[in-house]
Amino acid sequence: MSSSVIPRLGTGLGWRPEIDTAVERLPGLDWVEVVAENVCADHLPPSLAELRARGVTVVPHGVSLGLGNAAEPDPARLARLAGVAEAVGAPLVSEHLAFVRAGGLEAGHLLPVPRTREALEVVAANVRIAQRELPVPLALENIAAHLAWPDDELTEAQFLAELVERTGVRLLVDVANLHTNRVNLGVDPAAELDRLPLDALAYVHVAGGVERDGVWHDTHAHPVTAPVLDVLAALCARADPPGVLLERDGAYPPPAELSAELDAIRRVQHLHRRETARV
Repeated sequence: MSSSVIPRLGTGLGWRPEIDTAVERLPGLDWVEVVAENVCADHLPPSLAELRARGVTVVPHGVSLGLGNAAEPDPARLARLAGVAEAVGAPLVSEHLAFVRAGGLEAGHLLPVPRTREALEVVAANVRIAQRELPVPLALENIAAHLAWPDDELTEAQFLAELVERTGVRLLVDVANLHTNRVNLGVDPAAELDRLPLDALAYVHVAGGVERDGVWHDTHAHPVTAPVLDVLAALCARADPPGVLLERDGAYPPPAELSAELDAIRRVQHLHRRETARV
């Protein structure tokens, strides 16, 4: 399913069971994102039900569909994702441009797709299958990588741009992943942003990480760093994102620290809206 309307989401936070009550109490939270594989459509956690009752938008985020796999998407996984989207009244769902399994083996990680013309045909076909089965629009996320395939013909941004043109899929741009790929692979975030069709932007991820021995680890368990906020600023200078979401998946800080990170994100967005208004 596709739609010409990209909803305005605002500023949000990743909902996690470990911080469910803290998320409920955070002021000014417009929406939350939930890992789709972590909830059941017929038995939503009370915290999510409470947020929905208050009018907070909930967006399911898949991590295991594997749209970059050589095989077609698993119908059972698609049905589960669709069921969660319907249960939370989601305006859209998201997944990754990645492969996660082959030959019956689970990688346990979001692995980069070989960015070739041949792979593009396969991924585009998989995306169309997912779009037919999902009740709401689909957005695809760029991933954090520690390796690049030697025969890549396209950058990740070029690959995503062609997918958008062929399928109408939306984009979830993770600025922390762009920073990760800058450190690990030498990819220029600004150049990637210039190649992306930001008019298809659904929302943005922001997350923390840490550098060890010259390798950036996208941990989602550390504070958001200034370089990641700089990439967010570069994106906001090019487009007004419909939504921006802070991800945290471990070493959860006190609510006040989460609020401070959300405020830092809001400041970046506000600054660039103000600068755009002056032009």
